[in-house]
Amino acid sequence: MVWRSYVAMGDSFTEGMCDEYPDGTYRGWADLVATRLAVDSGPDFGYANLAIRGRLLDRVIEEQLEAALAMKPDLVSFSAGGNDILRPRVDPWSLVEKIDPVIARIRATGADVILFRFADVAVHLPGGQRMIGGRAAALNDGTREIAERHGAYLVDLFADHAYLHRDMWSDDRLHLSETGHRRVAGHVLNALGVGAEEDWMLVPPAPQPTPWLLARSADLRWAREHLAPWVGRHLRGRSLGDLVTAKRPVLGPISD
Repeated sequence: MVWRSYVAMGDSFTEGMCDEYPDGTYRGWADLVATRLAVDSGPDFGYANLAIRGRLLDRVIEEQLEAALAMKPDLVSFSAGGNDILRPRVDPWSLVEKIDPVIARIRATGADVILFRFADVAVHLPGGQRMIGGRAAALNDGTREIAERHGAYLVDLFADHAYLHRDMWSDDRLHLSETGHRRVAGHVLNALGVGAEEDWMLVPPAPQPTPWLLARSADLRWAREHLAPWVGRHLRGRSLGDLVTAKRPVLGPISD
């Protein structure tokens, strides 16, 4: 199947944080997928990445859904809710209830949709399973149900044990590294039946266990450099994406 246009919706995962172009903007898995799809579609292929880092689910829907529908794309990826589940009082099933009608609206236009079960980020965070593991699992289970109900493509990153490898993640332990983004792109393209670059799916050798003292030192450094600023922004009601409006289309505008 050939898709003539693709719109990516979501937050930092889809914006491509921690996989930078030389000019400092982000690339990430969605740009890689679009570049590959354009090979089959030709020069008229349209792509827009609407994702903005730090966005909670409600803002993703509010700011991106109508814009995406107006572009009348053939293919839409939707990934949101990850920032919500970092908040202890959120009900993950309420997130699922909000996502379901969004996917229904997109599918009603005839567009194909890509959904994700999130990779297990909690395994790399001190106390992560206790803090967010249950909420993440519920959101993943609900997303699977939505994909089945609406006939969407489901990319199950949680089932991919390669994401237990630290090299798949950036220093902040919340965002994917360049290697992690390429593997996501490979999964998406394989799910679409397009095929990906073989080296995107390569997994680095398993690292040697880190001595306990060094691991605790790394945890403290991570808490100081990444966790504390995140908590500070959260307490002030701020996010990394507050000054970001939208990411430019990469391969050209979407046409009707």
